[in-house]
Amino acid sequence: MGKRKVAAWIFTVVFGLVGWFVYGLARILSSGNEYMYIGFMCIAIGLMVNYFILDIHKRITKKWTWILVVVVFLVPSALYGSYDWYIRSIEIANAEVDLSNYQPHKEGSDLARLEEPADLQLEENLPELDGATALYPVYAAFAEAVYPEGTYVHDDRSESPVIVSKTNGAYQRLSRFQTDIIFTAGPSEEQQQALKQMEKTAIGKEAFVFFVHKDNPVDSLTLNELRGIYSGDITNWEQVGGRDQKIIAFQRPEGSGSQTGLENMMKGTPIMDPPKDQRVDGMGGVIEKASDYRNHRNSIGFSYRFFATKMVEGHNIKLLNVNGIVPSVHHIKSGDYPLTGNFYAITNGTKNPHVEPFIEWILSSQGQRLIEETGYIPVKETHLPAE
Repeated sequence: MGKRKVAAWIFTVVFGLVGWFVYGLARILSSGNEYMYIGFMCIAIGLMVNYFILDIHKRITKKWTWILVVVVFLVPSALYGSYDWYIRSIEIANAEVDLSNYQPHKEGSDLARLEEPADLQLEENLPELDGATALYPVYAAFAEAVYPEGTYVHDDRSESPVIVSKTNGAYQRLSRFQTDIIFTAGPSEEQQQALKQMEKTAIGKEAFVFFVHKDNPVDSLTLNELRGIYSGDITNWEQVGGRDQKIIAFQRPEGSGSQTGLENMMKGTPIMDPPKDQRVDGMGGVIEKASDYRNHRNSIGFSYRFFATKMVEGHNIKLLNVNGIVPSVHHIKSGDYPLTGNFYAITNGTKNPHVEPFIEWILSSQGQRLIEETGYIPVKETHLPAE
């Protein structure tokens, strides 16, 4: 029996060192939490080998030996599989905004409103509006001020003249002449090529922002560091003053407004191809993942300031300073924040006679005031009433 104990100790030490090496290698190479499964299996193998080395199997029936094998191997696998399925099943809808809260002419909506009637009033032949999710509160406020009372369902399958099909969908509809005006950040090169008669009018300003979990010690990154992270050159937070943790850098699908913002920030530096589970469909999904992804606090995501701070609230994220500059209203207005950009009213050869007057009204003091009261930054000076 003494020899068996010695053999068990020798096996445990040797196999433990090998298992620890394999576990560590898996943790470095795995894109998710697969290393946890390998760790479970190393422990299970170690237990079962010692079970036989020490002749424990001879003291109990074969039935209980098989039960023990199932428990040692199957239960950890089932637990890991259940946990991994749960993590991967967290859908974007958990963090997406209820856009019905911004529906025009809906009682109790959260829209910004003028204290006086709009100078422009349209009753028929209403311009069809579409755009980015983050800008829906802006153009819905325009519609409530100028369009007649009615039901304006935002779903892109409805017959409403004011809908949201998100940035890429809005550009596609505009290229097919299915809508008159879209409200988005600037187009990607591919989107611009599809719009042969595109005219874009800057109507407001916004900040492109990066965020991390609130417990991440990093508060600021430079543009070069951000480019390094999204090119794949910087892979550990320790390289930028944080903890020794792998960076999980989320991205959006190509053609989305925020992914185009990332491309603009990269200034031609190639963006790394992310693992499948690090490309998230909706902006709200990026916030959801970055704030509580696999219980790690080493992720980074991007969005636009208003969406991340006003439309999606209550998540455990903090906005990063860029080049030491806070993405505040003051720094966006002054242009000091380096990732400040315009958003636009974009047309593509529409024949609707009300489109031009409508865009002119958006640039008037009333339209610009609605932009400011919504929470964005106007391109022209406004004169808000004193509070």
